[in-house]
Amino acid sequence: MQDIPLTVSNVSKSFGGGLSWEFPPWRRRIGSSLVVDAVSFAVERGEIYGVIGANGSGKSTLIRIISTLLLPDAGEVTAFGHDVVREPARVRPLINRVSADPAFFKSMSTIENLLFFGRVYGMSRGQIEDRAATILARLGLEAGLARQPMSHLSRGQQQKVAVARSFLTSPVLMLLDEPTTGLDPRSKREVQAFVREVRREHDATILLTTHDMEEAELLCDRIAILSRGRIVAEGTPQALREQVADGRPLAEVSMETVFLALTGQSLADDEVPAAVTLG
Repeated sequence: MQDIPLTVSNVSKSFGGGLSWEFPPWRRRIGSSLVVDAVSFAVERGEIYGVIGANGSGKSTLIRIISTLLLPDAGEVTAFGHDVVREPARVRPLINRVSADPAFFKSMSTIENLLFFGRVYGMSRGQIEDRAATILARLGLEAGLARQPMSHLSRGQQQKVAVARSFLTSPVLMLLDEPTTGLDPRSKREVQAFVREVRREHDATILLTTHDMEEAELLCDRIAILSRGRIVAEGTPQALREQVADGRPLAEVSMETVFLALTGQSLADDEVPAAVTLG
C-alpha cells in the first residue's frame, strides 16, 4: 500500500447547507450541493492519470482534497500510504500542485517568488537559482522576464511560473489542475512536453485534471471521466474510444465524442448549480 502514490476511496464533498455528525466521525451536510460523489481510483507509480470533465464537474475540489486543502465529508485519500486528513504533515512534502488560478507575491519578481518558495522547502539559494533557470528555459520563459515583477507578466506567463514553482522541488506526486489554462498553443505544447519529460526523467507520478480532451489523450496513460461529481468511466484513451466506437474506426472517435457518449452531455453542459462555484 505504501508504494502506491495515490489512492482515493469513496470520497465525497458537499458545499452549502448545515453540518451534522455521524459515526465514523465524517461530516454530513444537510440541504447541500454534492460536488464530489463517492469517487474512487488509484494512480500507479510513474503514471500520468487524467481526470477530465467540464468546468464545475468537481475536478478542482477533488484536487484540493488530495492536496490537504479541503477535508472530505466522507471517504479516504492516501499518498504513499499516508492519510491526507490524519497525516497532512507527512503528505505535503511529497506533493506539489499547479492550479488554474495560482497566487504569487505580485510585487516580487519570478526569481524572488521561486526563491521564497524553494527556501520554504529547505532548498539552498544556489539550488533554487540553478533549477529555476533550467525549468524556466525549458518552459520557454525568457530570462529577462524572470527579473520583472510578476504583475508585469501576462496571464500565460504567470501560469508558466506556477508550473516552474511546482516542479522546483522535484515532488514525487504532482497535482496539475488545469495547468495549461490561459496559455497560447505554443506555450501549451511547451508545458505538455515538460510534463512528459519530468515523468520520464524523474519518475514522477502525475494527476492531471483538464477539460481539454486533446491534452488528456496526449498526456495521460489512463483517464477517468468525471460528470456531476461522479466517475462514469475509466480506462486508457484507446479503451475509452473502443467503448463507444460502435463499429467506427477508432481514428474517427475523438475524446470529445467519448465524453459526450459516456456522459450524455457536452463539455458546456456539465455544470454545478450557480450557488456552488468550486469546481
